Amino acid sequence: QVQLVESGGGLVQPGGSLRLSCAASGTDFIFDVMGWYRQAPGKQREFVAQMTRGDSTAYADSVKGRFTISRDNAKNTVYLQMNSLKPEDTAVYYCNARRYQSFWGQGTQVTVSS
Repeated sequence: QVQLVESGGGLVQPGGSLRLSCAASGTDFIFDVMGWYRQAPGKQREFVAQMTRGDSTAYADSVKGRFTISRDNAKNTVYLQMNSLKPEDTAVYYCNARRYQSFWGQGTQVTVSS
């Protein structure tokens, strides 16, 4: 059974940085797409960033230039480096991986506050 486990969330001041990680287990195939979504209180889950197996990337306009996605296929892990964090980045961040079907992690809380 495929499992995605996120880590790296926490509390950070505005302007700070965090690095999220998401490790997949229970499979030996390489996902076609791995990415990140987030959900703030009272809002719908929204796309943040994704990376294909061929290393093509896509970002939400709100995070372009501040967030960087990367992946290590050998470790079946995807990362999200978040710089210049803003209070509006506060949300639960979810890892997503897709091949044949879509898989989700349990989420990790990111809070940007002074």
